[in-house]
Amino acid sequence: MGKVLQKGLYAITDCEHLSPPELLARTIRILEAGIVALQYRNKVDGLAARREQAIELQQAARQFATPFIVNDDIDLAKDIDADGVHLGSNDSSCAEARTRLGSEALIGISCYDSVELALEARRAGASYVAFGAFFPTATKNPRTTASLDILHRARRVLELPLVAIGGIHPENAPALVEAGADVLAACSSLYAASDPARVVAGFNTLFARTSPALGCAQ
Repeated sequence: MGKVLQKGLYAITDCEHLSPPELLARTIRILEAGIVALQYRNKVDGLAARREQAIELQQAARQFATPFIVNDDIDLAKDIDADGVHLGSNDSSCAEARTRLGSEALIGISCYDSVELALEARRAGASYVAFGAFFPTATKNPRTTASLDILHRARRVLELPLVAIGGIHPENAPALVEAGADVLAACSSLYAASDPARVVAGFNTLFARTSPALGCAQ
């Protein structure tokens, strides 16, 4: 069994709207407040700049024993020895990621609004699956919108951690947790907040009475 994704809040970096120093400062505040994973997502910079920034953020994550996951880029994840990678439908396959990163890596797969994609991801060795977008989001143009029903249906057939993503903030998150989401992924609601730590605390109260660890399929 590889690394296990814990229940809780999963932060995704906002590299498009913050300077590198501000991004690092806010990320450290978010890490201090307590999250279960940090995903490095940067769609604007070149490889050299992304590698330098990823290493810096990964060092911060390791100070808090927080898994560091690279979005979309298996090469970068392997190069810097990240804890894992998150892949979408247009990226490399889950099977390739598992082969290249090894049995211990956290490998997340975007499954949008499809339980069938999630079942395929499980068979290919995914560590967790993500559904969304559940709410309007300014971070990206979502490929699909997802309803709470997708979480109910996925919970019945999957033991993998279920991640909800897309426009999530503490006020609309309770319904997702009640529907079966084990992990909530957030970007703008954290990085655009005047007090990120307070927002993290708001999310974490939703998981205070849940069991901390989840299974991981290989």
